[in-house]
Amino acid sequence: MATITVFFEQENIFHYNEKEQSQINQDPISGHLAGLLGLGSFSWAGHQVHVSLPINQFLNTGVDPKEIPLPHEFILNRDLLAQLYPRFAEGATPFFTLNWSKYADCLTFRGGLDAVTGGLWLTDIAHRHLAIAILFLTTGHMYRTNWGIGHGLKDILEAHKGPFTGQGHKGLYEILITTWHAQLSLNLAMLGSLTIVVAHHMYSMPPYPYLATDYGTQLSLFTHHMWIDGFLIVGVAAHATIFMVRDYDLTTRYNDLLDRLRHRRPQDMFSNTAIQLQPVFAQWIQNTHALAPGATAPGVLFARSSRLIPDKANLGFRFPCDGPGR
Repeated sequence: MATITVFFEQENIFHYNEKEQSQINQDPISGHLAGLLGLGSFSWAGHQVHVSLPINQFLNTGVDPKEIPLPHEFILNRDLLAQLYPRFAEGATPFFTLNWSKYADCLTFRGGLDAVTGGLWLTDIAHRHLAIAILFLTTGHMYRTNWGIGHGLKDILEAHKGPFTGQGHKGLYEILITTWHAQLSLNLAMLGSLTIVVAHHMYSMPPYPYLATDYGTQLSLFTHHMWIDGFLIVGVAAHATIFMVRDYDLTTRYNDLLDRLRHRRPQDMFSNTAIQLQPVFAQWIQNTHALAPGATAPGVLFARSSRLIPDKANLGFRFPCDGPGR
C-alpha cells in the first residue's frame, strides 16, 4: 500500500494544473477524491482482514492477549493467517479466477448485530469497506480529467431540465468555479448531513464491540456529532448568504433554477395559510410543550413528593434533577 500511495502522489502531481490555481476544477477533483476514498477504504478493509479479524478471533476463543502474535506477523506470515482462515493458503488465486466465494469465511454478509458484543459483525464491516472501495475506484473514472473521456460536471448539470425549473441547472457550474462561498456552502451542507448520518448510525448500528451497552459513550458520541453538525449548518447558511448578497449576478443568471427560486416571497413559501390541511398533531405537540412547564414546575420545588409524583422519595436517585439527591 505504501508503494501504491507513492504512485498516486506522483500521479496527483502529474494531473496538477497550475493554470487553475485560483479555483478548483470540479471534474479532476471529483475523480481524485473518489480515488482517495477508494484506496482508503481498500486499505482499511485489508487491515481488518489481515490484522483485526485474526486478533479478534483469538480474543473470542479466550486466548490470553499476551499469547496473541503481533499484528505485523499476520501480514508477513500467510501460514499463520491460514491457520484461522484456511482459504488464505490459496493466496490471490481465487480472486483472479473469479472464485470469490472462497473468501466467504472472512468476508460475510450476515446482517444484524453480534449477540455477544452488540456490535456489527467485523467480517460484515470488512466486506462493506471492500465493496465501497471497488465502487469508488470504479465510479472515480466516470469524471473527465485532462483527457476527453468521461463525464463533466458541467454537462451533467446542464442536462438536468425539469418542467418547473426553466433552464434547469444551467450556470450552476460557473457559479461553483467563480465563488468560493457557494462551493463552501455546498461542501458544508454535505459534510453536515454526513455528520448527522454518523450520529445516527453510531447507536443504531454500533461498529465497535460493547459500544451498544456503554450508554455514556453512546450519548457522548451522539452529542459530539450533532454539535459538529450544528456548527456546519450555521456555516452553510452564512456562506450561502454571502454568496447570494455579494457574488450572485442578476444580469447573467436569468431564468435558471436560482432565478426561479429567488422570485418567491418568504411569506408565500412559509405561510401558515399556504397549506389548508393544518398539521393538527404537530400543533398539539407544540401546545403541550408550551403548557408543560406551568403544570410541572410546581412539583420541582418539592424534592420528597409532589402531586405529579407522590412517591418521589422512594424512587431513589433515578431523578437526579428532581429527587431525593437534588
